Amino acid sequence: MAVTQPTALQRAEELAATMPTLLVAAERVASTVAQGVHGRRRIGQGDTFWQFRQYQPGDTTQRIDWRQSAKSQRVFIREHEWEAAQSIWLWRDASASMHYASDRNLPEKGDRAELLLLALASLLIRSGEHVAFMGEGYPPSNGRAVLNRMAASLLHGGTATANAPPPEPLPRDAQIVLFSDFLGPSEEIETSVKGYAARGVAGHLLQILDPAEEAFPFSGRIRFEGLEEEGDALINRTERVRDQYRHRLAGLRANLTALARRHDWTFSVHHTDRPASSALLALYGALARVAV
Repeated sequence: MAVTQPTALQRAEELAATMPTLLVAAERVASTVAQGVHGRRRIGQGDTFWQFRQYQPGDTTQRIDWRQSAKSQRVFIREHEWEAAQSIWLWRDASASMHYASDRNLPEKGDRAELLLLALASLLIRSGEHVAFMGEGYPPSNGRAVLNRMAASLLHGGTATANAPPPEPLPRDAQIVLFSDFLGPSEEIETSVKGYAARGVAGHLLQILDPAEEAFPFSGRIRFEGLEEEGDALINRTERVRDQYRHRLAGLRANLTALARRHDWTFSVHHTDRPASSALLALYGALARVAV
């Protein structure tokens, strides 16, 4: 019997129905954290011009530069240095390894990463910060429209599925938050961190793992399937390699911790069986400490 493929309209309707769910969940997590934190300390607005950028929905009309806008058919916003310094860029790993959950009652790592990214964006926007989704092509901005656009981008697949963020000319003193399992090639993330740190960008690494990836509770004969073309591995007595696996994971984490420390970044770990709000609160606190 032939299987009828969904039309483009049906796929679009399914996507539209999913977006409010993600937004509601993210806003709920952000609201939980917002009740227990104070606003971020902010530097003054200053008068030094930084750049013009095109007006976006959600921007106030008071920030429009009418003289610059009169030179073309587009409307421009005038931004000052403090807005560049307070910009916060968000990226999540969308590689195949993030599509893993050891239990049907647990979210996939990628789903948790997207929830945390959107919740952090919501929390920062409430504080008046300017945020951007790396690779999306839009400058940092503020307002509900930014959150809606980021959610839509995530649900459409977001940016490229690399193990590390793309190189972008972020302004000095910006901040960047990376959500990943960091199980890909270590040299890729190391190169990325070094590059951004050299530009004066402060960063925060959040490693998201399934609890089974931490504990390795498997036993007996199991075939493990590689999610990123590593091939399969058949292990007859998985309990015999448990200590070796944990040792390698501890080594990876120690390297990530050292990498972050060398560049004055922060590193933390979140497991998908833990509340998302706990990870969000820690990230928000790390961002605030850098901004002070």
